[in-house]
Amino acid sequence: MPDAIELLKTRRSLKPMEMTGPGPTPAELETILTIGARVPDHGKLSPWRFIVFEGDGRARAGEVFGRLFAQKNPQATPDQIAKEREKFTAAPLVIAVVSKTVDHFKVPAWEQELSAGASAMNIIHAAHALGYVCDWVTGWVAFDRDVLDALGLAPNEKIAGYIHIGKATKTIEDRPRPALSEIVTRF
Repeated sequence: MPDAIELLKTRRSLKPMEMTGPGPTPAELETILTIGARVPDHGKLSPWRFIVFEGDGRARAGEVFGRLFAQKNPQATPDQIAKEREKFTAAPLVIAVVSKTVDHFKVPAWEQELSAGASAMNIIHAAHALGYVCDWVTGWVAFDRDVLDALGLAPNEKIAGYIHIGKATKTIEDRPRPALSEIVTRF
């Protein structure tokens, strides 16, 4: 396992279509999800939960995406609909991080949503530490209320992101990062 600082310095995203299996073992998945739940959580509200898509569950989600895409886009071609059905089939595992805010006198919704974002990042770091690559994806299937309803989300829940996890099929190039001089000020 890499040194923690080196691990954080080497994390890169890779598109799901550039991933392959195998995905995490059941024990690794439990570790990833456990670490995903170890984030700042003011008020101990657990303002997030996870939906795991693996095996046939990825294709079942794709059927939902394809059906709803076709309904909402009557001009869509069969190829476009097929592409929507295949959204979750490239990576062997997809984890939806669901943000579930509640009214709280002391913890605003924004803070709860940030906790869900921290959860997603912890999932990515845990998977990276175990030798996997990830991509945090949203798109229309993260924001469309009909999709959210079909996936079982409550009215107060949103998708913070779908984390695609697998093995890299190629070397990952780093992208340019902002210079600290451009993003850091001192008060």
